[in-house]
Amino acid sequence: MVDFRPIFFVVGILLTTLALAMLVPMAADLVDGHGDWQVFAGSSGLTLFIGVSMILTSRAPRFTLDIRQAFLLTAGSWLVLTAFAALPFSFSEMELSYTDAFFEAMSGITTTGSTVITGLDDAPSGILLWRALLQWLGGIGIIVMAVAIMPMLQIGGMQLFHTESSDRSDKVMPRMTQIASGIGLTYLGLTVACVLLLIAVGVGGFDAVVHAMTTIATGGFSTSDSSVGGLGNAAAEGIIVLFMIVGSLPFVLYLRAIGGRPWALFQDNQVRAFLAIVIVIIAMMAFWRAWSGGVTVVDAVRTASFNVVSIITGTGYSTTGYDSWGAFATATFFFIMFIGGCAGSTTCGIKVFRFQVLYATAQAQLRRLVQPHGVFVPHFNQRPIEQDVASSVMSFFFLFVACFGVLALALGALGLDFITAVSGAATAICNVGPALGETIGPSGNFASLPDTAKWVLAAGMLLGRLELFTILVLFTPSFWRG
Repeated sequence: MVDFRPIFFVVGILLTTLALAMLVPMAADLVDGHGDWQVFAGSSGLTLFIGVSMILTSRAPRFTLDIRQAFLLTAGSWLVLTAFAALPFSFSEMELSYTDAFFEAMSGITTTGSTVITGLDDAPSGILLWRALLQWLGGIGIIVMAVAIMPMLQIGGMQLFHTESSDRSDKVMPRMTQIASGIGLTYLGLTVACVLLLIAVGVGGFDAVVHAMTTIATGGFSTSDSSVGGLGNAAAEGIIVLFMIVGSLPFVLYLRAIGGRPWALFQDNQVRAFLAIVIVIIAMMAFWRAWSGGVTVVDAVRTASFNVVSIITGTGYSTTGYDSWGAFATATFFFIMFIGGCAGSTTCGIKVFRFQVLYATAQAQLRRLVQPHGVFVPHFNQRPIEQDVASSVMSFFFLFVACFGVLALALGALGLDFITAVSGAATAICNVGPALGETIGPSGNFASLPDTAKWVLAAGMLLGRLELFTILVLFTPSFWRG
């Protein structure tokens, strides 16, 4: 039998943290004189009661986690946190059904950015701040999970980074707790820097805080139905592009840079590949806009840079309806949804390192076909790729495509048209936010979808955010047999 006490204990700590976070939007509504402060106070009280009760009733003399407990904790914590994070949405003046509230909370905590709320420009500040806080907490949560938990579970090739962090000669800090605290301080510092820069270029204080939190988390929740386009500030767009890229790079490398290795970031193959991909796609899209869209080169570069970076990093902001740029642009945006950023960042999607591992493995296989007696070992970051890593990455690709297909078919069976079903499945499992088409494209939202479709999409968000295996392993009989 699985000992659930450590799981309940950690989930209790997380719920207590969530309850304290609810006090921030409560204070914002109190300052504005808005009645929703009572909703946040009540939700915080209930969440705090459940969290503290779980801590007190699950304390154990020894606190250890085996592999099965780690899987259960990872999946269970995200589900439980989402269920309680939905309470303010459900009981606020927005009057969302619990389905819509759960969808919004899941979209926030997984840093997806899809929304069912309309009229954001007139929404109470507490709700807007709560959405941003969920994404900000989800962003730091996924970084810590990628550094501390995913390598241990050997999910989708993440054991590559477990090897790095276990090598004493290459260790960033002596203990994982120090790494987590260092990442947390870096994350907070970058958020504050983004806030100050946005204020410096004329963005209002509240808008600057919300957009800074959802930018560094590559989440994409905004304070306007027009997203960042509602700011009408070219300088702010440039700052947001910069910090979306910052959020897409491995945070462990920031610690190395701070610790005296300033070039560590650019010596990493994954970072160089990601930046090269971003530059190439921006150039392609800017050329397409200038050639076929009848816009100036400056405007083409500006709109292409912002929207390409937003989609490829899974942030999901928009400044214009990029799905009206033509067939080439639509196809490009659809495919770059799947790329994502780097491992150990706040981004989602397949992630660049898996494409690199797959390419290196395929290249080695092709060379073996030409020279059957040769020995060709694929490498990543100047290190040999072990067979279990290559197999794990290939398994991830297969499951990713399979889950994407199942989600798209399920949405189609619920009556959604082809573009909505396929792009909706892609944006959910890649945690991007907006999809394509008139309904859920950059100019629309997910409010009009049937409730069943919203639950399917919420499941897709969780699958994508937790790297598929973490959820799917729970449905295998062997897992429960131990």
